[in-house]
Amino acid sequence: MNDRELSCSAGGQFMDRGRMNQNGVVQPLLTDLYQITMAYAYWKSDKTDDTAVFDLFFRNNPFHGEFTIFAGLEECLKFLDSFHYSQSDIEYLKQTLPEGIENEFFEYLGNLTARDVTLFAIDEGTVAFPRVPIIKIEGPLIIVQLLETTLLTLVNYASLMATNAARYRMVAGKHVKLLEFGLRRAQGPDGGLSASKYSYTGGFDGTSNVLAGKLFNIPVKGTHAHAYITSFSSIGELKTRLIKHKQTGIMEDLLEHAVRHRQMLSHVLDVSTEESSEGELAAMVSYAIAFPDGFMALVDTYDVKRSGLLNFSAVALALNDLGYHALGIRIDSGDLAYLSCLARETFEKVAERFKVPWFNKLTIVASNDINEDTILSLNEQGHKIDCFGIGTHLVTCQRQPALGCVYKLVEINGQPRIKLSQDVEKVTMPGNKNAYRLYSADGHALIDLLQKVSEPPPAVGQKVLCRHPFQESKRAYVIPSHVESLYKVYWKAGKICQQLPTLEQVREKVQISLKTLRNDHKRTLNPTPYKVAVSDNLYNFIHDLWLQNAPIGELS
Repeated sequence: MNDRELSCSAGGQFMDRGRMNQNGVVQPLLTDLYQITMAYAYWKSDKTDDTAVFDLFFRNNPFHGEFTIFAGLEECLKFLDSFHYSQSDIEYLKQTLPEGIENEFFEYLGNLTARDVTLFAIDEGTVAFPRVPIIKIEGPLIIVQLLETTLLTLVNYASLMATNAARYRMVAGKHVKLLEFGLRRAQGPDGGLSASKYSYTGGFDGTSNVLAGKLFNIPVKGTHAHAYITSFSSIGELKTRLIKHKQTGIMEDLLEHAVRHRQMLSHVLDVSTEESSEGELAAMVSYAIAFPDGFMALVDTYDVKRSGLLNFSAVALALNDLGYHALGIRIDSGDLAYLSCLARETFEKVAERFKVPWFNKLTIVASNDINEDTILSLNEQGHKIDCFGIGTHLVTCQRQPALGCVYKLVEINGQPRIKLSQDVEKVTMPGNKNAYRLYSADGHALIDLLQKVSEPPPAVGQKVLCRHPFQESKRAYVIPSHVESLYKVYWKAGKICQQLPTLEQVREKVQISLKTLRNDHKRTLNPTPYKVAVSDNLYNFIHDLWLQNAPIGELS
């Protein structure tokens, strides 16, 4: 049994392969059966020496938007680095594939690696657009065919998730914190880990997922559930009431301080202590004793106005007496705009009445099935929320559950290949291509341009004809002020060729790349489509090949 199998059988999905944490599930058998049956048919047809070029791209931006964040490249490179069929993989395939497959084919599979593959890609975290390949794969036909499904599964969800998170970040604004709370609602444990990683990539500030925090060094955040509040029914259940004063070290009764403050607060806030929950007060005192420097409490278990804010403020003031500062509250239900404004108003009253200025800056966290539209609505209502905890709608990408990346053959043995369709959107752009991003004088991206690899790159200050790939009348001259070559060689001769960025650097790349887009491309409602074009040379090449391959009908 090899290292990969040993790690998988030990029950952990991610393992340390020295250079990088490797997801043990990502292996050559994580593919569709037809990839392996095609590999045999290629092998049987004596195509082992054929070379091919495949493009990995998507046809439409997700979420009715006009941009996509490319993510998942690092995982693709890890996959190439570890690509190898183990002996147990081969034994399984012998039992699973149809009878009659020659043993020499299994020997061939057992010797396959990704050494002869070359992978070109745009940088992870970069804004990408439809039809522009985000990954380009060159190499022996059989091996690059076998890579298809795994590369697609590594890129599709990662890019969708990063894009979803980036959209949340844009609508929330740069001063509001965003936390990913979606593990319990994610599509399984691996989906939950990916959601945590790529929501952080897209601009979230932390996660509730502890394992994701360990694996990816993402800040981990969380408070407590309603269960903690409802587990107490009276102050008589408090078994621990004492806490050390932060400065003096003297043990004092936190409950005694809290009860005294609650009585005074009831007059300041015009709320009766008889209406508030005694069990909630006990629970908050208990939690504050456990985390005096990190006290953040859920205040909507019973009633935010009549109980939660009163009890929280009482315990927070009690902690203040003993040298500690509470962090804030979380609201998990109700009218979030109204309740957040009520909470901020309450904190301001307390700050003024009790001469505790820091009370004004207590954090208000909201978490209640929040989605992009919810945040936009809350913005219009003038909420006072400092942080959103977002789960279901984020990690499941409910507005669009799949990105739809595809992997298409565009060249074999140096000869271009084209896939035709009555649906023009599904016609592929043949041949080995380079991609460039052309910028205007104000620094914004103008257009992405695809060219044949044999063409010289566009030059700054020189007019270039940009054409719609399939609509003859749509064309324009562009004089770029800056030209960015989008592709870098990330894998060649069995090695990673670029210094891989950290997750923090990819996260920063996302925001830098988004700033290159005009606001009208990024807006939520009716964004302006970003233009993707081909050179005049490539346009003519595509349409000549189209005519050569399209069958000629006959009328009778």
